[in-house]
Amino acid sequence: MTHTPLPTASTSHYRDAPNRFVTVDKIRFAYRELGPRGGTPLVLVNHWGAVLDNFDPRIVDGLAAAHHVIALDYRGIGLSGGSAPMTVGEMAHDMQAVIGKLGFTKVDLLGFSLGGFVAQDVALNAPGLVRKLILTGTGPAGGVGIDRVGAISWPLILKGLLTARDPKTYLFFTATANGRRAAKDFLARLQERKADRDKAPTPRAFLRQLAAIKAWGRQIPQDLGRIGIPVLVANGDKDIMVPTANSRDMAQRIPNAELVIYPDAGHGGIFQYHREFVSKALDFLAD
Repeated sequence: MTHTPLPTASTSHYRDAPNRFVTVDKIRFAYRELGPRGGTPLVLVNHWGAVLDNFDPRIVDGLAAAHHVIALDYRGIGLSGGSAPMTVGEMAHDMQAVIGKLGFTKVDLLGFSLGGFVAQDVALNAPGLVRKLILTGTGPAGGVGIDRVGAISWPLILKGLLTARDPKTYLFFTATANGRRAAKDFLARLQERKADRDKAPTPRAFLRQLAAIKAWGRQIPQDLGRIGIPVLVANGDKDIMVPTANSRDMAQRIPNAELVIYPDAGHGGIFQYHREFVSKALDFLAD
């Protein structure tokens, strides 16, 4: 692993991490970083429409206790420039380029939802770049129900507008008391950052990313048996966005995969079980 010296982080909390930028092919990408330098950095790749403020601070802080963590905005999203790509392959290409520009030749990847699609593509296209892979709330190319993310999401986004609740309440969590409580806690954590927040995604970027998700769901399945690195797959047992069956499928098809399924949890199972997930991820990432 090589590492070009970066500015030293001045905070121990993600909520206070400054926005930073790196330019690749005239496109400015936004990122934040946290945690100790040295070792293999952990790159976080997030969900549809997510910006830097959508990374769960408890998960980032927990992982950054032992790892140099880098959270990225996709091209065309938040504070990053350019137009949002309409394919997962383009997003993966961007991730590889940004990682290279930051000076890293080996990283760990954590991809949530759309980020898990991108992380799989990076691991398949650049197998020497990725040491360990964490896939959460996600599924393989051609996975069951992935091309219906829009059809599932639009009614619940409308429900959020009508009930004055963040749609993630309905999309990421179950309707049980545990799910509703976890949603409330998670959404409160996303508001902890008070200054220098990221920009919300534009409707155009939101729709372009949805097109990429739909295309991924209709793509010919990839040979996941070519992913030879250790992989941790995690999800809730009632994911309605990227059905949980996809997590089980990936765990069966990736030779060195470990599967964790959280009970009474949806797409955002790792947020509901953030303490358990951080502990599991730290053990998984340990050398």
